[in-house]
Amino acid sequence: MATGTFDIIHPGHGYYLQESKNLGEENSKLIVVVARDATVRSRKRVPIVNEEQRLEMVKMLKPVDEAYLGSTTDMFYIVEKIKPDIISIGPDQDFDLDLLREELKKRDLNVKVIKITGYKKANLDSSCKIIRKIKETEFHKDEFKNC
Repeated sequence: MATGTFDIIHPGHGYYLQESKNLGEENSKLIVVVARDATVRSRKRVPIVNEEQRLEMVKMLKPVDEAYLGSTTDMFYIVEKIKPDIISIGPDQDFDLDLLREELKKRDLNVKVIKITGYKKANLDSSCKIIRKIKETEFHKDEFKNC
């Protein structure tokens, strides 16, 4: 299981999901949990793309077998429902892994938690970098005549 916001899909997302899938055995399924808009607002920033569209995009990505929206009240709800063998944490996610493991144990969930440490290096390898570039770019109105 991999989790994240997945706002404005970029190469870092693809890398994280492929690495997450590689953690499993040969025929393992990768299940992705997409953060709800309310969760994104409380932990990061206002999402650019709404949760339904982010979920739709994640479902289209090659490494993903199934994807669901997370819970608005209990982030462990879907983990209890699906019972994955492994939860991967993205390189930019700031979860305290020991607290996460402790909470899983309290809930009788025998799940390995693994942090993906690598990252796909590209000029625009994060949603924030993409947003920043858009904000800094001077566009001329005739460039948008077909939009």
